[in-house]
Amino acid sequence: MSFELFVAKRYLTARRKQAFISVITFISALGITIGVMALIIAIALITGFQNDVQEKILGSTSHIMVRNYSEGGLRDYNHLMNRIMAIDGIISASPVIFETVLLSGAIKNDGAMLRGIDFDLEKESSPWLQDLEMGNIPVPGAKRDGILIGRDLAFSIGARVGATIDVLTTAPRLSPLGALPKRKRFLVTGLFQTGLYEFDSKAVLISLEAAQKMFNLEDRINIIHVRIEDIFEAPKVAEKIKEFLPPDTWAITWMELNKSLFSALKLEKQLMFFTITLIVVVAALNIIATLILMVMEKTRDIGILIAMGANSGSIRKIFFLQGAMIGIIGTGLGTVLGLIWCWLANTFQLIKVPQDIYQIPFVPFRIQPLDLLMIVGVTLLVSLLSTLFPSHRASRVDPVDALKYE
Repeated sequence: MSFELFVAKRYLTARRKQAFISVITFISALGITIGVMALIIAIALITGFQNDVQEKILGSTSHIMVRNYSEGGLRDYNHLMNRIMAIDGIISASPVIFETVLLSGAIKNDGAMLRGIDFDLEKESSPWLQDLEMGNIPVPGAKRDGILIGRDLAFSIGARVGATIDVLTTAPRLSPLGALPKRKRFLVTGLFQTGLYEFDSKAVLISLEAAQKMFNLEDRINIIHVRIEDIFEAPKVAEKIKEFLPPDTWAITWMELNKSLFSALKLEKQLMFFTITLIVVVAALNIIATLILMVMEKTRDIGILIAMGANSGSIRKIFFLQGAMIGIIGTGLGTVLGLIWCWLANTFQLIKVPQDIYQIPFVPFRIQPLDLLMIVGVTLLVSLLSTLFPSHRASRVDPVDALKYE
């Protein structure tokens, strides 16, 4: 142990005549602890909420959506899917028919988003399809076409597994009275739950063949769902896809579809970080006050040390190390307490929220390693900077004046 570190440690741990300085030292360390703990909890809350919503959104939709806006739909889509799959980084491409419909259930009627999908392809990348809430995926070739309904939507309209519901579309059918909306009855074979309330309360799924027949699309579709290995490479992959897309067809990334939501979360995370960092700054001011009072109390000791041969650099280092220890102790305790709180909140789901508003049943806390390093780094930097002025002042003490009346 170096001479400077030994003296700094003694100044912190030894009992002093002036207990007031000890109290300020404790308050300084406590302020750093509370600041770091608050920062970790706040950043973990925003990150957890963002990641959870992101996972649920991407679990119920695609990373890149190739959509055709023409009335006739997209022809020869198998050839287009093959070209898409040839791009590096693509995991899968699956055909989808998307339309807005009206469901007629036992309790009430409600609007819904109907998707005609290839269940075999979608099941590979959608865990919630592999483990349905109730029932099974529609079986091809059954006497009546099957339909999957989101759990919250099924509860709303009064649908259950084994019951039948009517689906009304804007696709016209001829009748003696003229063109009327097409109406088709489906058998509810299962209920699904993705965890994203907006999807579970509005979506219904049928087979791709049943959707083509229902909307008079024959061998056409209007959407291709594309999944990629790195979700953050979506803009680059989308640009490659756009190079060979036919007219009236666009490639839209998951970032563009949810731009306003994730932009708001990112801004909130930055503002919260800077706001709560003020707690650490206030605690750093306490470190400055503690060290200045200690310099005043230890003026005689400083004079003795200088008279015994200690140079100004050693004196400066003593008080620098003393402030650094306060910052390190406070940062360490705050980090441990913040991580423990996050673990407890996740394990026991301490903070529950309305799922229909926030899309999730409880607030998850997730701290990323980079965020944790930034919090610890900023706190230590502020703590170390706060020691510069008091340590410099201590190094300027004149030993003659310090020992004049001894």
